[in-house]
Amino acid sequence: MPRPVTLFTGQWADLPIETMLTKARSFGYDGVELACWGDHFEVAKADQAYCDNRRAQLRQQGLQCHAISTHLVGQAVCDLIDERHKTILPDYIYGDGNPEGVRQRAAEELIKTAHAASRFGVKVVNGFTGSSIWHLCYSFPPVLPGQIENGYKDFAKRFIPILDEYQKLGIKYALEVHPTEIAFDIASAQRALEAVDFHPAFGFNYDPSHFGYQGVDYVGFIRKFYDRIFHVHMKDVAWSDTRTEAGVFGGHVDFHKPNRYWDFKSVGRGNINFEKIIRALNDIGYAGPLSIEWEDGGMDREFGAAESCAYTKRVDFPSSNIVFDAQFDKAKQS
Repeated sequence: MPRPVTLFTGQWADLPIETMLTKARSFGYDGVELACWGDHFEVAKADQAYCDNRRAQLRQQGLQCHAISTHLVGQAVCDLIDERHKTILPDYIYGDGNPEGVRQRAAEELIKTAHAASRFGVKVVNGFTGSSIWHLCYSFPPVLPGQIENGYKDFAKRFIPILDEYQKLGIKYALEVHPTEIAFDIASAQRALEAVDFHPAFGFNYDPSHFGYQGVDYVGFIRKFYDRIFHVHMKDVAWSDTRTEAGVFGGHVDFHKPNRYWDFKSVGRGNINFEKIIRALNDIGYAGPLSIEWEDGGMDREFGAAESCAYTKRVDFPSSNIVFDAQFDKAKQS
């Protein structure tokens, strides 16, 4: 069976859930990855009746759902909180904005999200972690001894209790490895795993778009963390082969500006080699969804979502169950 192709609804939260599901089906998707913002999947309301009703809505459209995503709240668990977080967090999480209070309420919400996922019938919650040390990514003034290690200790202190609850429920937390998170490349992902002592509930939502422009081996990530790939985003990015005004760090230049070194693209229109990704996913036996996170500032999103769905279904293929040259053996010929 081909892997289901789903649409992450996070960039569509301006649309009500009924409209979103209708559109996803019309674009050709097999299902959706529901964002825990807008009205797509509301954790605060997600009792059993709510979850059953959301499943009924999905069935009515012939859609699957294999994961829900809590990126916005997850970001606040380890972050250095400021006024930016007020714009993305529910009021009951941000509250009075006291940073430690925000972090604790966000952690409590992640646990509630695991319980909601269990009632809803999904085994994966995708999200972010935030990071108390992202601002130290470029080491000047020189990073002091212990500062980075203390950041990973802070991550472990805050997330191990969350992950313990996920483990009890049989739910996986899949960090989308991404700049501004505790893990943003292969080296930092390894360190994050070590920090939580390779907790069985902790792994990754694989997204190649955040690796390519950094120069990170995005296919090697799959092979290195083969047993920790809990979910996959299909998302593309393009980067320049010539010098630009705004480099890898973005130059404080908005997306979709010609002087940027890199920019997100509709799936299949960037520099990511998706065939290599599919082959690597086949090699590790990943059978979960291929979820399109659509972002392209220069393209109509409905056109792009439909095109990306068709592209992903075309580029995906099952692994082989034979050795192709074994048939040279006369004993195996008919």
